[in-house]
Amino acid sequence: MATIRRPTSTTILLSISAAAVFAAAIALARTAPPRPRAPVVTWNIPSVDQLPDNEQGRLARYGRSLLTATYAHIGPNVSNPEKRYAGNNLACANCHLDAGLKKFGLLLVGAYADYPAYSKRTGRESTIEDRINNCMTRSMNGRALPPDSRELAALATYLKVLSTGIDAGADVIGQGAGSMALLTRAADPERGQRVFNRTCAAECHGTDGAGVRNGTASDALGYLVPPLWGSDSFNDGAGMARLIAAANFVHFNMPHGTDYLNPQLTAEQAWDVAAFMISQPRPHKAGLEHDYPDLLQKPVDTPYGPYADGFSEQQHKYGPFGPIREALARLRTNAPAGTGGPR
Repeated sequence: MATIRRPTSTTILLSISAAAVFAAAIALARTAPPRPRAPVVTWNIPSVDQLPDNEQGRLARYGRSLLTATYAHIGPNVSNPEKRYAGNNLACANCHLDAGLKKFGLLLVGAYADYPAYSKRTGRESTIEDRINNCMTRSMNGRALPPDSRELAALATYLKVLSTGIDAGADVIGQGAGSMALLTRAADPERGQRVFNRTCAAECHGTDGAGVRNGTASDALGYLVPPLWGSDSFNDGAGMARLIAAANFVHFNMPHGTDYLNPQLTAEQAWDVAAFMISQPRPHKAGLEHDYPDLLQKPVDTPYGPYADGFSEQQHKYGPFGPIREALARLRTNAPAGTGGPR
């Protein structure tokens, strides 16, 4: 017959200690900073032109064409009204330079590997298709591509090719638009206009910011040089309508031909010229007040409210951003666990 042994006091103490250690480990895992992401400096992705002549290869090539000549496939002037998903005649590649292959030119290499991911803007998990349609309704000032559309599948397939061999969680060096130090003053649109007129207007975007069309205003040929504001530009909910993104993009990519290794504008010039650009009129996206349901996660340069920090829309638009960041850090520290910011 088996003998049932009563646990000794030592056994009980060891069990309690083990449980305490386990609980402490769980608590540490919840509060510890995330592990550093593995940096990816170079990559080896397939040439889209050399992909097989099968459905995936054709989708990827169509996706690249959609990215580089958006206006010709789904722009507001294409012949088939059902395909007019974009609300302007821009191309995705006007922001995602070199078809998404340029470092700090809103690089798309590795973007597919980042999804699905939590979206601070919507407060829920987002897929790569959601991210594409976010650009469609903001940067392209249009409407979402249908979930079963060939266009959405093609863009997602192209992005998947650009993530070949890149693991989820990798830190692809060159993503985004760069990261200059913040100004300690507000960016100045009037100074920026002078910089713009000297360096951007004469041969590129024009003093009115309207760019240079290919063909006429009624065709589907897009722009040789894109407009920076006005009715055919991105709307006020786009990422490029925020100063930090715009200033970094300008510094590391403009005038045309600049790259992050050889900026042509000083940091202050880039901040000011970007401030001039975002101060100009552009289409309005309805419903922006619903962005960022947790206001404590709202980017400091979001140029529309509501805000949790008490600073004005003017300061959120032009800076200085340091005081806003400090205020948000204090609010996050004092916020009850599991709660979002006030609305």
